Amino acid sequence: MVDDPNFFRTRAAAEHDAAQAASLANVRERCERAERAWTQMAERAERTRRQRLERENASALNTMANAMAEAEPGPF
Repeated sequence: MVDDPNFFRTRAAAEHDAAQAASLANVRERCERAERAWTQMAERAERTRRQRLERENASALNTMANAMAEAEPGPF
């Protein structure tokens, strides 16, 4: 499955162009609905990537903190 926001944004732009070029109202409305759907998928993919990076960064910081805590010399 494609989860690239750029792909979704490209598809949304294509649907936008198709809606602008459509002479029939029902075709224009269908293209506008498709554009909204592609845009929502792009936003969801961007949000998912951002959340994944935040989780990975938090995990890396936690790992580093644990490693540093283990490496600290004791009071003696």
